[in-house]
Parts: sequence; C-alpha cells; structure tokens
Amino acid sequence: MLDNSKYTNMSPQEVRMAIRREEVTWESFGMSAGYSQGNLVVLPKEYAFDFMLFANRNPKSCPVIDVTEIGGKEFKTAAPGSDYTTDLAKYSVWENGKLVGNFNNVKDFWREDLVAFLLGCGISFEPSLAESGIPLRHMEEGKSKPLYITNIPAQPAGMFHGPTVVSMIPIPDALIPKTVTMTSRFPKAHGAPIHIGHPERIGIKDLSKPDYGEAVTIKENETPVFWACGVTPQNAIMNAKPSFAITHAVSHMFVTDIKLSDLCE
Repeated sequence: MLDNSKYTNMSPQEVRMAIRREEVTWESFGMSAGYSQGNLVVLPKEYAFDFMLFANRNPKSCPVIDVTEIGGKEFKTAAPGSDYTTDLAKYSVWENGKLVGNFNNVKDFWREDLVAFLLGCGISFEPSLAESGIPLRHMEEGKSKPLYITNIPAQPAGMFHGPTVVSMIPIPDALIPKTVTMTSRFPKAHGAPIHIGHPERIGIKDLSKPDYGEAVTIKENETPVFWACGVTPQNAIMNAKPSFAITHAVSHMFVTDIKLSDLCE
C-alpha cells in the first residue's frame, strides 16, 4: 500500500513544494490531512465559457473551486503562490481529444491563452471516512480506486458532452446511512453518492472491469456505493475533442489551502 504518512501533517504549501521539486510523483491520497484536494482542467480561452457552463450544469461531477485568469498559473483563492504547471504530481495532456501522454510537469505546454479550472474531488473527504471507521477498500488493497463510465448523461454545454463517470467504494450495509450523511456535507467534493447498489441500473455490467483504476473486493454484507467523479470532464474532453487540454492524471490531485471544514454545509 502507498504510504503517504510523511506528508499527512505537512502544510499544503509544503506538499506543493515537494511536488514542484518532483520529490513526489505518486497519488495524493492523505496528503495535508484536513485540506481539500482538486481536479484540474486547463483549456484554451476559446473553450473556457463552454466548459464553465458544463461545470455549472453538472455540479456533482464538476464542483468549481477556483478559476485562473487567462494566462495565469496561480489559483489565487484556493492556493496563493501556487503554479498549476508544476504543483501536481502527474498530468495528462490531450490534443483533439486524444491523450498525448502523462508528465510530471507541464511547464513546456503552458500558453498565454490558457484558462485553468480547479474542481472539487472526493479524495478530500476519504481520510475523514477512514477515521470514522468506514473502510476504504482501495486503500486497504493498495489499489487505485475503481471508476466506471455510466449510462447517466451529463448535461451538455456547447461542445462538451458525455456520460457521467463514477467512483465506487464498497460500504458495509450498516454504515451506508453514516457514509451518505458524512459525504453530503461536502458538495464541493462531489457530495453524497449518486447511486447505491444495483450497478446494472446505471450501465455498469461488471464491477470487476472498471474503466479506470483497479477492481476491489466486495465482501459479504457490503454494497457498492457510487459517487460522481472528476474524470467526467476528462471524458467530455475526449468527446468534444478540443485542440488542446491539460488535466490531472487520475488520482494525482492538486492540494489546496482550503480546509475541508470550510467546504462543509
């Protein structure tokens, strides 16, 4: 299992500096405990309005935390002094809807016409679930959390469209009400689940074959619980085929200065 304990009590600024120096190149779960993490989407300004509209129409999948100025590299509200071209451990770069590759920084891809969006992520509340006795099977098994493309259409906006992507955690049946209550307090981190049990009803034919991440064990008296996922906009980018885009690589998030408690409702 990935051990991020060294980074658990570091400040977000310290974690971002370690990532900027490329001392950290792996998944960000548990880093800067108590602070929110976010998904990244970067697009040329010609596509920015359509994407903002897509995010506003799909707040479960794309809760907007911050947006840069055109050509800006800093998330001024969420992380003063940050640089989105260096402060994530791994990025995905896209051209015409196709993945060009994954990179530890995107300094060489930066352009003056780019706009960056920071979107809330469920990885923010997972440490709280674990501390409350709710098991996180992907962490127990040392795997990337399984993600699935569903038959739930995202609300289209301009060129952006496609199905909703969900993450899945098996939850003991007795703990499902507690899990729903806890996660519903964080709408800026995807909030409450969008579906519980019966994966076939949302178009998932086989839980052992996730579209992203790795399959995990579902034990007796556990039910698969599904949350809207920040990979939904990546899927929309693949469908819309903008000339250029940058996103976070799956599970490699941006650590913000925003305390998770400040996102509570």
